[in-house]
Amino acid sequence: METIELLKVDKGTPTANDLLNFVKNFSWLDVKEHTVRVLENWEFEEWETPFVAMVNGQIVGMITIMKSDYYPLPEIFPWISTLFVSEEYRGNRISGKLIDFANHYAKEIGFDKTYIPTEHIGLYETFGYRYVKDIVNYGNGIDRLYVKELI
Repeated sequence: METIELLKVDKGTPTANDLLNFVKNFSWLDVKEHTVRVLENWEFEEWETPFVAMVNGQIVGMITIMKSDYYPLPEIFPWISTLFVSEEYRGNRISGKLIDFANHYAKEIGFDKTYIPTEHIGLYETFGYRYVKDIVNYGNGIDRLYVKELI
């Protein structure tokens, strides 16, 4: 496996443009349209930001840290969200590296925990998250809420 570079993406940079193109072409259809809009309009506020994983100068994965997500739970934040790795790079622990990178950023800016919503059971536990409760999203679907204490 080639070297993986992890970067915080800043507004108006070439990496921001590359990330927009990456999202326009990725296979996660459920979030593609929303994520394209967020990136095109740079709807990140305060400390919210995207991060990318790059191999040989090409984006192969992304993650965001957000104050709100697809849930009517304004008291819960920050959310680790929009985790996606290109199919050809899955199995190389890039998801874990992106989660760790986002959590390091969260800790640096003063947070002591992060939250991840998911339908999956057993996935985020491998990254140090623990199940909290089931939550209802804006589409009335049920997801699982996980939390990780940042040490």
